[in-house]
This record gives sequence, C-alpha cells and structure tokens, in this order.
Amino acid sequence: MRQVIDQLPGSKIREVANAGLGRSDVLPFWFGESDEPTPGFIRDAAIRSLNEGETFYAHNLGLPELRDALSRYIGTLHRPVSAERIAVTSSGVNALMLAMQALAGAGDEVVAVVPVWPNLTAQPVILGARVKRVSLQVRGGAWQLDMAALLAAVTPKTNVLLVNAPNNPTGWTLTRAEQETILAHCRRTGTWIVADEVYERVYFKPGASCAPSFLDIAEPDDRLVVAHSFSKSFLMTGWRLGWLVMPPVLVPAMGKLVEFNTSCAPVFVQRAGLAALAGAADFVPGLVQRLQHCRDTLLPQLAALPGVQVATPDGGMYAFFRVEGQDDSLVFAKRLVIEAGLGLAPGAAFGDEAEGWLRWCFASNDPKRLTLGVERLKRFLGL
Repeated sequence: MRQVIDQLPGSKIREVANAGLGRSDVLPFWFGESDEPTPGFIRDAAIRSLNEGETFYAHNLGLPELRDALSRYIGTLHRPVSAERIAVTSSGVNALMLAMQALAGAGDEVVAVVPVWPNLTAQPVILGARVKRVSLQVRGGAWQLDMAALLAAVTPKTNVLLVNAPNNPTGWTLTRAEQETILAHCRRTGTWIVADEVYERVYFKPGASCAPSFLDIAEPDDRLVVAHSFSKSFLMTGWRLGWLVMPPVLVPAMGKLVEFNTSCAPVFVQRAGLAALAGAADFVPGLVQRLQHCRDTLLPQLAALPGVQVATPDGGMYAFFRVEGQDDSLVFAKRLVIEAGLGLAPGAAFGDEAEGWLRWCFASNDPKRLTLGVERLKRFLGL
C-alpha cells in the first residue's frame, strides 16, 4: 500500500456515528443530509427507466439530454453555459476528484480555504500534491476570509486554488467582490480555481435564488472548474449524481478521466436527475424555505445558551458552534452521543482550524427534533 494512503485519517464523523450504532434513542444530526426522502417525482423517473430496461452504458460525459437540461438550469441562475462544457459525474465528490486528477499531481501545490469537508483536502494528497491551508478567521462567532492571507498564499507556483462556498461546515459564503478579487488574482498567477458550489441553492439571503457563483463573472476560457451535486438541493444524497462545468479545453481530458474512473453515471440515475431539473422551479424554493425555518428554529436557541459561540449562516445546512471549555471536539461529540443521545459532527473532522467546534446539520423535516436536541445539550451542560 502507498504510504500516503495508509496515513490518511479515518472519518471522525463516522467515528462519532459508530459510537451511537444500535441506539434508537440518539438524535442523529452528524451527517450532511436531510432526513426527508427524495421526492416521489424523482424516484418515479428512475423506476420508469429501470422498467424500460435502461441498464446499459451511457456516454462518458452524460446523457446529451441531461447535459442540455443542466445547461438550461445553469442559465436560469447564472451566465449561459453551453452543454458542451458540462460533464455528468457519479456524485459531487467524484466531480471534485475528477477535477483534481485533471489539474494536480505529484509535487504540485494546491491552496485550500479551510476548514472544509475533509474529502476535498484529502483528494490532492492522494494524488501526491502538497496542500497549503489558508484558514478562515472567526470574528464575532462568524467565519470570514482573510483575503490578504489568501492572495499571499496563491502564487505562480500554485496549480489549484480549492474553495468551497457556501462552506461546509462553517456556512461562510463568498461575496461577489471577494470572487472578483480571487478570479483576477488567479488570472495573474495562472492558477486554476476549483470551486465546490454544491450548496449554492441552499442560500438564505432575501430575494436571492442562489449564492454568488464564479460562473456569474468568469469567461468560458477562464481556468475555472465548478463542481455541483444533486445531493443537497434535490434530497438525492444516496443517488450519487453530480456535474462539472469547465472550459472547453478541459472537456476531452475529462471524458477520458470519467472513462477510467466510472465509465459513466447510471442511466436510471441520470433520468432521476432530469426529473429533478424539470421540477426544480417548483421544488427547490420550498425546500430552501423549510431549511431556513429549521435554521431559524435552531440557531437562536443555541445562541441563547451560556458559553456558546455561534453565528447564523447565510448558506448551507449547518450550525457551526463551540462551547466554552470543550476544546476536544471528538471527545465532546462522543460524550454527547453516549451520555446525552445527541449526534453531532466534531469540528476536528474538518481540520485543526476547527478544533473545539461542533457541526449540527439542521436539515430536518421535523424542527421539533432540533428543539429536543437543544434540550439534551442543555441538560448535558447542566444548564
């Protein structure tokens, strides 16, 4: 086995979840998914496809009709993107890995804005690249970008800048001005931007249908790859379907990489994706409204607890908070599972920068469960 693989840390979120295995009394808010099932109109499309015998290979880059539908969907939110610039992938994390395989290899430098979902920073390490971490800074409980530190870190030696916004776990979201500054800087240094914008629709600013995207300001030939997923906005975490938007120069190579990784996404899953996009205008706004209600149920209750530091996120589906005196997040999270029946993700899972913090996924179809979770936390803390 390669040493770098042997040295990869195991998932601390899974480690906490394993501590609660077999316990029906635990409230599980540790994973990044809603407890609502995929809508019936999406499931029905996959069932029809299977019943019609669509169990064969598809084009490496995806069904032409799905790429066309994605092009139209993106065009309703951002600048027009041609279908030829889109690749359908077997999940959002597969999209990110494909992008990294195309752009970074042994000895290359990747700069990552952290804390972040650990898979993103593990991928370049697996490929032999060096990861330079630039941490968000906490001000008033909210995480914010130190732009000067980021620009200093990204040099002509930097192959890839990896940025996830809205961010998992912190909820931090890039502003349009920050995106413009980053894009201009990376044009000067020749650095590729890999933007994980999976949570763009889970955005709560009034009047906004999505978070700011690099697609709003970039030209087709810019060194920009945007990764997306059907998981969060369409409640399709288990389906494993995503997509990439890239400049035309990268498309032939991406087709090869898809072939060598998965060959293609399953046709029946792509049919489900087509149904999701067809119903997006009716479904997604309601989902976001429900998630906002969950956020606005949980966050004030957490903020009211003595010794708790938390800020209300503009995007994503997580409350990221810390409790005074609880500096070992893994130990704290395990104790909460075992002693309080409350399942949260430890901040340490997202990097040393988030040690001492906890992530609470508030995507619940019953907000009363969130209140019950706060009550369990209060009892555990003796409040």
